[in-house]
Amino acid sequence: MEELQELLYKYLNQSLVQMIISNPRNRENAGKIHLRPVLVKDELVFQASEYKEKKVYHKNLTKEEAVEQVLQWMELYRQLEVMAQCGQATVLISKKGKVTIKEKKDCTCAKQIDLSHNRKKKYILEPEKKVEFLVDLGVQTKEGKIVHAKYDKFRQINRFLEFIEDILPELPKDREVTILDFGCGKSYLTFAMYHYLKELKGYPVRIIGLDLKADVIAHCNELAEKYGYDGLRFFVGDIAQYEGVDAVDMVVTLHACDTATDYALDKAVKWGAKVILSVPCCQHELNKQMQNELLQPVLKYGLIKERMAALLTDALRAEILESKGYQVQILEFIDMEHTPKNILIRGVKKGGKKDAAAYRKVMEFFDVSPTLEILQNGKDE
Repeated sequence: MEELQELLYKYLNQSLVQMIISNPRNRENAGKIHLRPVLVKDELVFQASEYKEKKVYHKNLTKEEAVEQVLQWMELYRQLEVMAQCGQATVLISKKGKVTIKEKKDCTCAKQIDLSHNRKKKYILEPEKKVEFLVDLGVQTKEGKIVHAKYDKFRQINRFLEFIEDILPELPKDREVTILDFGCGKSYLTFAMYHYLKELKGYPVRIIGLDLKADVIAHCNELAEKYGYDGLRFFVGDIAQYEGVDAVDMVVTLHACDTATDYALDKAVKWGAKVILSVPCCQHELNKQMQNELLQPVLKYGLIKERMAALLTDALRAEILESKGYQVQILEFIDMEHTPKNILIRGVKKGGKKDAAAYRKVMEFFDVSPTLEILQNGKDE
């Protein structure tokens, strides 16, 4: 272990990003252990975090203690990853105790290290700053503190705004930006989007929220008027039938159930929307259609088929959008309802349409005909 000891002395300093100890030899040991440098009362120490089941145990170690402790841990684990500003290293230990070290000394990962003891998550909406709509929607108290039971919702709102922040360069700032939010519901994210774009970033926006529940829409309009959000209005209406605008810059559709998402995406494409943000929900359509003799042994399991169909639905939606000139990413989203429905489809219109032949072979393989394909291209006879 002498070579490993030298490696630890080399990297256990202020330039360390993190060390990850993993692959335990015994199930009773923690699944993984992280080490990172922190400053405690201006003294550099190394915070070790042991991940056991759903709990995390922390302790702070001096450099000497950290070296000794890691050497002890590596008798119980097979792998150590080291990431630092000046280089990277991987340590593998065999059953017989043979130590193999692979080091990249010319790494250029000059990352600024946060040495604060308790790293604070940076949010677009600051947790300590009171925002009226968050108070009225029950996310913040009247004093501006996040309600403990609503912290997941607060995180979701900020995660959504991060997606908005990424596409800001795609939105014009020299004219009014029109945004449609289909299936807006209680409109946590709609209000957040308006607050961020208009109040924080200064974009001239007109946002239209659409939902089928008249009482919810009435309440949202009351709140928009209360806050003086002149560019935010809500209407009762169906996604498939809405004809209230001729052109749209961005279409947002969050948790529109089953094929309602397809109608929203179809509208977005036909309006030539520059940006599409969609979090689909309840993808039942292809589950009813999907059949394949080769895959029948696995499709006979209802739960497996349901999940495969949901993933296939969203993958085909992404492919159809790409065939219409959109650059598409499928990203992980934090879901408000605490369900597995946490995929976000983000499309940005770039031109350069992708050939539809490949995804149509997939449709043929599974014997499916998605609503979005029919709306965009018609049904093959």
